[in-house]
Amino acid sequence: MNITGMSEQWVSARIKQKGDSKCIPWKSLKDLILTHPDVRKRVDVFALSIYGLVVFPKAFGHVDEAVTDLFDWLDKRVTPIPAILAETFKSLSACRKAGEGRFIGCAQLLLAWFHSHF
Repeated sequence: MNITGMSEQWVSARIKQKGDSKCIPWKSLKDLILTHPDVRKRVDVFALSIYGLVVFPKAFGHVDEAVTDLFDWLDKRVTPIPAILAETFKSLSACRKAGEGRFIGCAQLLLAWFHSHF
């Protein structure tokens, strides 16, 4: 959670296990957005929150740790396309194996990638 600029203790105290993922509650991120002394970090955490809650919703009211890793990669100028495709493939495979379930991922991003590559 380098993107928050908070200490490891702060993050550890707020991370929760939701199913098979570690997540941080939206309320913790909201409090951070409202009180963080660095305005740039506030904007980064707000973007992370929206991205995690809307684009890759995994647990209601929580942002998946994988989304925070993705944002960390973006900050280091590493492309997120392989990570998005891997998560999409994993989600689609799980739905296919179970014969039911819902797709967890961003269909719009996947569609945009397909259009740009084929």
